[in-house]
Amino acid sequence: MNTIPKINESARLFDFYGTLLTEKQQLIFKLYYYDDLSLGEIAQELNISRQAVYDIIKRTENLLKNYEDNLQLWAKYQKTEKNIKDIKPRLLASNIDGKEKQRLLALLDSLLEN
Repeated sequence: MNTIPKINESARLFDFYGTLLTEKQQLIFKLYYYDDLSLGEIAQELNISRQAVYDIIKRTENLLKNYEDNLQLWAKYQKTEKNIKDIKPRLLASNIDGKEKQRLLALLDSLLEN
């Protein structure tokens, strides 16, 4: 059974690297992790064996981890998010005028959205 941290990690990695997967890998991953279907339910829906579903999920999880190991996009995002969270209170406490402060806060927020 999947643990919550493993599910969260897999979902985050899928958010970053999912488009690098085949359509079939994406579909099975979404059915398993997002729709919470069992291996048997996915196998029945896609008319493939339960073992094939299991193999695709495991291969997909390994691919996502490999992408992160090589590209480090999730790690960089986490670092950026932490830095922005550290900057925001300092910016709010600064003497910068209101309009400029709001512009800078909006800019920081936009960095996290992209």
